[in-house]
Amino acid sequence: MRGDQLARQWLLVQRLGRSRGGVGLADLAEDLGCVRRTVYRDLDALMYAGFPVVSEKRDGKVYYRFLDSFRLGDVPFTTDEILALAFGQDLLRPLEGTVFHDSIRSALGKIRSALSSELIGFLDTIAGAFRVLPGPHKRYAESRATIQALNEAVLGRRVLAMRYRTGRTGEESSRELAPYHVWYQKGGLYVIGFDHRREAIRTFAVDRILALEATGERFEIPADFDFDALTASNFGVASEPASRIRVRFSPQRATQVREHTWHASQQVLEQEDGSVELTLEAGGSQELTDWVLSFGAGAEVLEPESLRSLVRETLAEASALYRTRAEPKTRKTQAPAKSRA
Repeated sequence: MRGDQLARQWLLVQRLGRSRGGVGLADLAEDLGCVRRTVYRDLDALMYAGFPVVSEKRDGKVYYRFLDSFRLGDVPFTTDEILALAFGQDLLRPLEGTVFHDSIRSALGKIRSALSSELIGFLDTIAGAFRVLPGPHKRYAESRATIQALNEAVLGRRVLAMRYRTGRTGEESSRELAPYHVWYQKGGLYVIGFDHRREAIRTFAVDRILALEATGERFEIPADFDFDALTASNFGVASEPASRIRVRFSPQRATQVREHTWHASQQVLEQEDGSVELTLEAGGSQELTDWVLSFGAGAEVLEPESLRSLVRETLAEASALYRTRAEPKTRKTQAPAKSRA
Protein backbone atom coordinates (compact mmCIF):
# COMPACT_ATOMS: atom_id res chain seq x y z
CA MET A 1 0.00 0.00 0.00
CA ARG A 2 1.07 3.59 -0.62
CA GLY A 3 1.12 4.41 3.10
CA ASP A 4 3.34 1.40 3.88
CA GLN A 5 5.74 2.36 1.11
CA LEU A 6 6.12 5.94 2.35
CA ALA A 7 6.55 4.78 5.96
CA ARG A 8 9.21 2.29 4.90
CA GLN A 9 11.07 4.89 2.82
CA TRP A 10 10.96 7.31 5.74
CA LEU A 11 12.59 4.68 7.96
CA LEU A 12 15.18 4.14 5.23
CA VAL A 13 15.98 7.88 5.19
CA GLN A 14 16.45 7.86 8.96
CA ARG A 15 18.60 4.71 8.84
CA LEU A 16 20.92 6.13 6.17
CA GLY A 17 21.04 9.49 7.90
CA ARG A 18 22.28 7.92 11.14
CA SER A 19 25.04 5.91 9.48
CA ARG A 20 28.14 7.70 8.26
CA GLY A 21 29.91 4.48 7.29
CA GLY A 22 27.04 3.03 5.30
CA VAL A 23 24.62 0.13 5.76
CA GLY A 24 24.60 -3.17 3.91
CA LEU A 25 21.64 -4.31 1.85
CA ALA A 26 20.89 -7.32 4.08
CA ASP A 27 20.85 -5.13 7.19
CA LEU A 28 18.54 -2.63 5.52
CA ALA A 29 16.15 -5.37 4.46
CA GLU A 30 16.08 -6.72 8.01
CA ASP A 31 15.56 -3.27 9.54
CA LEU A 32 12.70 -2.47 7.14
CA GLY A 33 11.11 -5.92 7.30
CA CYS A 34 11.16 -6.50 3.54
CA VAL A 35 13.11 -8.31 0.83
CA ARG A 36 16.23 -6.93 -0.85
CA ARG A 37 14.40 -6.20 -4.10
CA THR A 38 12.10 -3.83 -2.22
CA VAL A 39 15.09 -2.04 -0.68
CA TYR A 40 16.54 -1.55 -4.19
CA ARG A 41 13.27 0.04 -5.33
CA ASP A 42 13.14 2.30 -2.27
CA LEU A 43 16.75 3.41 -2.79
CA ASP A 44 15.94 4.27 -6.41
CA ALA A 45 12.89 6.23 -5.24
CA LEU A 46 14.99 8.25 -2.78
CA MET A 47 17.59 9.04 -5.44
CA TYR A 48 14.82 10.10 -7.82
CA ALA A 49 13.47 12.38 -5.07
CA GLY A 50 16.88 14.10 -4.85
CA PHE A 51 18.51 12.34 -1.91
CA PRO A 52 22.29 11.94 -2.54
CA VAL A 53 22.51 8.18 -1.96
CA VAL A 54 25.90 6.70 -2.77
CA SER A 55 27.24 3.16 -2.59
CA GLU A 56 30.70 1.80 -2.03
CA LYS A 57 32.12 -1.69 -1.99
CA ARG A 58 34.26 -2.87 0.88
CA ASP A 59 35.50 -6.42 1.42
CA GLY A 60 33.16 -7.66 -1.30
CA LYS A 61 30.08 -6.10 0.30
CA VAL A 62 28.11 -3.05 -0.89
CA TYR A 63 27.27 -0.31 1.63
CA TYR A 64 24.77 2.53 1.11
CA ARG A 65 24.90 5.96 2.69
CA PHE A 66 24.32 9.66 2.05
CA LEU A 67 27.11 11.94 0.86
CA ASP A 68 29.23 13.18 3.77
CA SER A 69 28.27 16.79 2.99
CA PHE A 70 24.53 16.01 3.20
CA ARG A 71 22.65 16.82 6.39
CA LEU A 72 19.04 15.90 7.04
CA GLY A 73 18.54 18.37 9.84
CA ASP A 74 16.99 17.77 13.22
CA VAL A 75 14.16 15.30 12.58
CA PRO A 76 12.86 13.82 15.86
CA PHE A 77 9.65 12.58 14.25
CA THR A 78 8.17 9.27 13.18
CA THR A 79 5.96 8.95 10.10
CA ASP A 80 2.90 8.73 12.35
CA GLU A 81 3.84 12.00 14.04
CA ILE A 82 4.42 13.71 10.70
CA LEU A 83 1.06 12.49 9.44
CA ALA A 84 -0.57 13.68 12.66
CA LEU A 85 0.87 17.17 12.14
CA ALA A 86 -0.34 17.24 8.54
CA PHE A 87 -3.77 15.98 9.60
CA GLY A 88 -3.87 18.56 12.38
CA GLN A 89 -3.26 21.40 9.95
CA ASP A 90 -6.01 20.13 7.66
CA LEU A 91 -8.43 19.59 10.53
CA LEU A 92 -7.88 23.17 11.68
CA ARG A 93 -8.38 24.61 8.19
CA PRO A 94 -11.95 25.74 9.08
CA LEU A 95 -10.29 28.00 11.68
CA GLU A 96 -7.95 29.63 9.17
CA GLY A 97 -7.20 33.19 10.19
CA THR A 98 -7.42 32.40 13.90
CA VAL A 99 -4.76 31.69 16.50
CA PHE A 100 -5.53 27.95 16.37
CA HIS A 101 -4.81 27.40 12.68
CA ASP A 102 -2.11 30.05 12.35
CA SER A 103 -0.19 28.69 15.34
CA ILE A 104 0.09 25.13 14.02
CA ARG A 105 1.07 26.51 10.61
CA SER A 106 3.77 28.59 12.31
CA ALA A 107 4.99 25.54 14.24
CA LEU A 108 5.21 23.48 11.06
CA GLY A 109 7.09 26.33 9.40
CA LYS A 110 9.70 26.30 12.18
CA ILE A 111 10.09 22.54 11.81
CA ARG A 112 10.55 22.82 8.04
CA SER A 113 13.17 25.56 8.41
CA ALA A 114 15.47 23.09 10.18
CA LEU A 115 15.25 20.43 7.44
CA SER A 116 17.05 19.88 4.17
CA SER A 117 15.22 20.73 0.94
CA GLU A 118 15.24 17.04 -0.06
CA LEU A 119 13.64 16.05 3.22
CA ILE A 120 11.03 18.81 2.96
CA GLY A 121 10.03 17.49 -0.46
CA PHE A 122 9.75 13.96 0.87
CA LEU A 123 7.66 15.07 3.85
CA ASP A 124 5.38 16.97 1.48
CA THR A 125 4.91 13.70 -0.40
CA ILE A 126 3.94 11.94 2.81
CA ALA A 127 1.55 14.73 3.83
CA GLY A 128 0.02 14.83 0.35
CA ALA A 129 -0.78 11.13 0.50
CA PHE A 130 -3.19 11.61 3.40
CA ARG A 131 -5.64 14.51 3.38
CA VAL A 132 -8.53 15.76 5.46
CA LEU A 133 -11.29 17.67 3.70
CA PRO A 134 -13.37 19.76 6.10
CA GLY A 135 -17.13 19.55 5.89
CA PRO A 136 -19.51 22.49 6.15
CA HIS A 137 -18.12 25.03 8.58
CA LYS A 138 -18.31 28.65 9.59
CA ARG A 139 -15.65 31.24 8.70
CA TYR A 140 -13.61 32.74 11.51
CA ALA A 141 -11.02 34.96 9.86
CA GLU A 142 -12.94 38.04 11.01
CA SER A 143 -13.28 36.65 14.56
CA ARG A 144 -9.57 36.52 15.31
CA ALA A 145 -9.68 39.33 17.89
CA THR A 146 -12.79 37.83 19.50
CA ILE A 147 -11.16 34.40 19.83
CA GLN A 148 -8.00 35.92 21.27
CA ALA A 149 -10.01 37.86 23.85
CA LEU A 150 -11.98 34.75 24.80
CA ASN A 151 -8.80 32.68 25.19
CA GLU A 152 -7.23 35.29 27.43
CA ALA A 153 -10.40 35.60 29.53
CA VAL A 154 -10.72 31.82 29.91
CA LEU A 155 -7.11 31.44 31.03
CA GLY A 156 -7.15 34.56 33.20
CA ARG A 157 -10.64 33.92 34.66
CA ARG A 158 -11.85 37.39 33.62
CA VAL A 159 -15.48 38.45 33.19
CA LEU A 160 -16.30 39.96 29.79
CA ALA A 161 -18.91 42.50 28.73
CA MET A 162 -20.40 41.02 25.55
CA ARG A 163 -22.60 42.29 22.75
CA TYR A 164 -24.34 39.30 21.15
CA ARG A 165 -26.66 38.65 18.21
CA THR A 166 -29.15 35.79 18.53
CA GLY A 167 -29.09 33.38 15.60
CA ARG A 168 -32.79 32.82 15.02
CA THR A 169 -34.19 36.31 15.56
CA GLY A 170 -31.14 38.47 14.93
CA GLU A 171 -31.89 40.34 18.16
CA GLU A 172 -28.89 42.07 19.73
CA SER A 173 -28.34 42.18 23.47
CA SER A 174 -25.68 43.12 26.04
CA ARG A 175 -24.65 40.85 28.89
CA GLU A 176 -21.73 39.93 31.12
CA LEU A 177 -20.16 36.51 30.62
CA ALA A 178 -17.75 34.48 32.75
CA PRO A 179 -16.26 32.22 30.03
CA TYR A 180 -15.40 28.70 31.23
CA HIS A 181 -14.48 26.90 28.00
CA VAL A 182 -14.09 27.53 24.28
CA TRP A 183 -15.02 24.44 22.26
CA TYR A 184 -15.40 23.35 18.65
CA GLN A 185 -18.18 21.14 17.36
CA LYS A 186 -19.69 20.39 13.95
CA GLY A 187 -17.94 23.19 12.12
CA GLY A 188 -18.49 25.88 14.75
CA LEU A 189 -16.69 27.50 17.69
CA TYR A 190 -18.64 28.04 20.92
CA VAL A 191 -18.01 29.47 24.36
CA ILE A 192 -19.75 28.14 27.44
CA GLY A 193 -19.89 30.01 30.71
CA PHE A 194 -22.01 31.80 33.29
CA ASP A 195 -24.35 34.37 31.77
CA HIS A 196 -25.00 37.06 34.43
CA ARG A 197 -28.07 38.30 32.58
CA ARG A 198 -29.79 34.90 32.67
CA GLU A 199 -28.03 33.82 35.87
CA ALA A 200 -27.36 30.45 34.27
CA ILE A 201 -24.71 28.56 32.33
CA ARG A 202 -25.24 29.24 28.64
CA THR A 203 -23.55 28.50 25.33
CA PHE A 204 -22.84 31.18 22.72
CA ALA A 205 -21.68 30.94 19.09
CA VAL A 206 -18.37 32.76 18.75
CA ASP A 207 -19.15 34.15 15.29
CA ARG A 208 -22.28 35.89 16.67
CA ILE A 209 -20.31 37.85 19.26
CA LEU A 210 -20.31 41.45 18.07
CA ALA A 211 -18.05 42.98 20.73
CA LEU A 212 -16.10 41.99 23.84
CA GLU A 213 -14.61 44.14 26.57
CA ALA A 214 -12.86 43.16 29.78
CA THR A 215 -14.67 44.33 32.92
CA GLY A 216 -11.74 43.88 35.27
CA GLU A 217 -13.80 41.48 37.38
CA ARG A 218 -12.45 38.00 38.10
CA PHE A 219 -14.40 34.78 38.52
CA GLU A 220 -13.88 31.24 39.72
CA ILE A 221 -15.31 28.18 37.99
CA PRO A 222 -17.63 26.36 40.45
CA ALA A 223 -16.19 23.11 41.76
CA ASP A 224 -19.27 21.20 40.60
CA PHE A 225 -19.00 22.41 36.98
CA ASP A 226 -18.31 19.42 34.72
CA PHE A 227 -18.14 20.28 31.03
CA ASP A 228 -18.16 16.65 29.88
CA ALA A 229 -21.14 15.76 32.05
CA LEU A 230 -23.01 18.92 31.03
CA THR A 231 -22.64 18.24 27.31
CA ALA A 232 -22.79 14.42 27.39
CA SER A 233 -26.50 14.25 26.56
CA ASN A 234 -26.41 16.98 23.90
CA PHE A 235 -26.99 15.76 20.37
CA GLY A 236 -25.33 18.93 19.17
CA VAL A 237 -24.71 22.22 20.90
CA ALA A 238 -28.10 22.99 22.44
CA SER A 239 -28.49 21.87 26.05
CA GLU A 240 -31.90 20.31 26.63
CA PRO A 241 -33.07 17.52 28.95
CA ALA A 242 -32.28 14.13 27.46
CA SER A 243 -35.08 11.84 26.32
CA ARG A 244 -35.25 8.42 24.70
CA ILE A 245 -34.99 8.74 20.90
CA ARG A 246 -35.90 5.88 18.54
CA VAL A 247 -35.50 6.21 14.79
CA ARG A 248 -36.03 3.51 12.15
CA PHE A 249 -33.77 3.70 9.09
CA SER A 250 -34.57 2.00 5.79
CA PRO A 251 -32.36 -0.79 4.40
CA GLN A 252 -30.94 1.71 1.93
CA ARG A 253 -29.75 3.91 4.80
CA ALA A 254 -28.83 1.14 7.24
CA THR A 255 -25.18 0.82 6.21
CA GLN A 256 -24.59 4.55 6.62
CA VAL A 257 -26.15 4.46 10.09
CA ARG A 258 -24.10 1.44 11.19
CA GLU A 259 -20.84 3.06 10.07
CA HIS A 260 -21.17 6.18 12.23
CA THR A 261 -21.15 7.00 15.91
CA TRP A 262 -23.94 9.56 16.14
CA HIS A 263 -24.02 9.76 19.94
CA ALA A 264 -22.19 8.12 22.84
CA SER A 265 -25.42 6.51 24.11
CA GLN A 266 -26.53 4.99 20.80
CA GLN A 267 -27.63 1.37 20.33
CA VAL A 268 -28.30 -0.14 16.92
CA LEU A 269 -30.88 -2.92 16.58
CA GLU A 270 -30.94 -4.93 13.35
CA GLN A 271 -34.33 -5.68 11.77
CA GLU A 272 -35.30 -8.72 9.68
CA ASP A 273 -36.02 -6.62 6.59
CA GLY A 274 -32.51 -5.11 6.59
CA SER A 275 -33.50 -1.87 8.27
CA VAL A 276 -32.10 -0.75 11.62
CA GLU A 277 -33.49 0.99 14.68
CA LEU A 278 -31.23 3.49 16.39
CA THR A 279 -31.88 4.29 20.04
CA LEU A 280 -30.15 7.01 22.03
CA GLU A 281 -30.63 9.26 25.04
CA ALA A 282 -30.16 12.85 23.94
CA GLY A 283 -31.53 16.36 23.95
CA GLY A 284 -31.65 19.06 21.29
CA SER A 285 -34.98 18.85 19.47
CA GLN A 286 -34.11 21.17 16.59
CA GLU A 287 -30.75 19.55 15.92
CA LEU A 288 -32.32 16.09 16.11
CA THR A 289 -35.03 17.21 13.68
CA ASP A 290 -32.47 18.51 11.18
CA TRP A 291 -30.51 15.28 11.50
CA VAL A 292 -33.54 13.06 10.87
CA LEU A 293 -34.59 15.17 7.89
CA SER A 294 -31.12 14.81 6.35
CA PHE A 295 -31.99 11.15 5.62
CA GLY A 296 -35.11 12.11 3.64
CA ALA A 297 -37.60 9.29 3.35
CA GLY A 298 -35.03 6.88 4.76
CA ALA A 299 -35.70 7.77 8.42
CA GLU A 300 -38.81 7.63 10.60
CA VAL A 301 -38.99 8.83 14.21
CA LEU A 302 -40.71 6.22 16.37
CA GLU A 303 -40.42 8.08 19.67
CA PRO A 304 -40.84 10.45 21.38
CA GLU A 305 -44.08 11.77 19.93
CA SER A 306 -42.90 15.36 20.42
CA LEU A 307 -39.96 14.82 18.05
CA ARG A 308 -42.13 12.88 15.62
CA SER A 309 -44.61 15.78 15.55
CA LEU A 310 -41.85 18.33 15.02
CA VAL A 311 -40.46 16.37 12.07
CA ARG A 312 -43.98 15.97 10.62
CA GLU A 313 -44.70 19.70 10.94
CA THR A 314 -41.38 20.62 9.35
CA LEU A 315 -42.02 18.25 6.45
CA ALA A 316 -45.46 19.76 5.93
CA GLU A 317 -44.02 23.27 5.80
CA ALA A 318 -41.32 22.15 3.38
CA SER A 319 -43.85 20.32 1.22
CA ALA A 320 -45.94 23.46 0.93
CA LEU A 321 -42.99 25.21 -0.70
CA TYR A 322 -42.93 22.62 -3.48
CA ARG A 323 -46.61 22.39 -4.32
CA THR A 324 -47.24 22.76 -8.04
CA ARG A 325 -47.98 26.35 -8.79
CA ALA A 326 -50.71 27.19 -11.27
CA GLU A 327 -49.09 28.04 -14.56
CA PRO A 328 -50.03 31.51 -15.78
CA LYS A 329 -52.51 31.31 -18.63
CA THR A 330 -51.26 32.57 -21.96
CA ARG A 331 -53.61 33.91 -24.60
CA LYS A 332 -53.22 32.31 -27.97
CA THR A 333 -52.83 34.80 -30.78
CA GLN A 334 -53.46 34.12 -34.43
CA ALA A 335 -50.42 34.26 -36.58
CA PRO A 336 -50.48 37.28 -38.91
CA ALA A 337 -51.41 36.49 -42.48
CA LYS A 338 -48.59 36.54 -44.96
CA SER A 339 -48.68 39.58 -47.18
CA ARG A 340 -49.10 38.94 -50.86
CA ALA A 341 -46.46 40.11 -53.22
